[in-house]
Order: sequence, then structure tokens, then C-alpha cells
Amino acid sequence: MVAQMELSDERIDRVFHALAAATRRDILRRTIAAEHSVSALARDYDMSFAAVQKHVAVLEEAGLIVKRAEGRERLVRADPEMIARARVLLARFEDLWRARVDRLDALLAEPPAPPNDPSTDERTDTERD
Repeated sequence: MVAQMELSDERIDRVFHALAAATRRDILRRTIAAEHSVSALARDYDMSFAAVQKHVAVLEEAGLIVKRAEGRERLVRADPEMIARARVLLARFEDLWRARVDRLDALLAEPPAPPNDPSTDERTDTERD
């Protein structure tokens, strides 16, 4: 099965916004390792349950996590497909910048151009003195 790897500009904005906060990155890291209830996630942060719920909602809106109900609990896990799509996007940016650095390295490695030949200088002898 081949998943579409392209993300819309709007989705890209949501992903980077979601990853901009350290708490959300930590929630994502934890939910990659294992599924957690929102209440279990909230216990590990020095903030209200409602604040953690908002962080989870931002991650969910970006598609980075999936939330499901199990009884009275809401369980959260990372969405590996969306993480892979974000990784592809970041790899493209990395390739772009590596190519630019490689071109700069090549330019810097070129030997310097020889100085101008004075016989081809357009100035007259009196202008040079």
C-alpha cells in the first residue's frame, strides 16, 4: 500500500505548529512508545488536565496522534503514517539545504581567479600613476 506523502500547506502549518511546543513534542514522544490515556499523560505535567487536553487536541488536529474512546477513558497514540509524512517533508528540506551547502563548498574550493593582466587594463599610463 502506497500512502500519499504530500501534505497541503495548511496541514504542514498545523504539524509545525503542533511540534513547536515542548510539551506537545513530549506527548508525541510518549505516544510513539505506547498508547496512554489523557489522564495518565496529564499526571506527568505541571499543568491542569484541561491544558493537557488542549495540547492533545492540537496534536490530534495536526494528525500526529489518534484518540479513541475506551469506556470512560480517551486513549491516545501516535499516528505513524503522519509522522512518516512529516519526516519525508523534513528530508526534502534537508536535501535542499545540503545541496546548497555542497554548492557553496564547491565554490570555496575553486582556485582563485588569476589577477587581471595589466596589459589589458583600460586605464592609460597617466591614470595608473
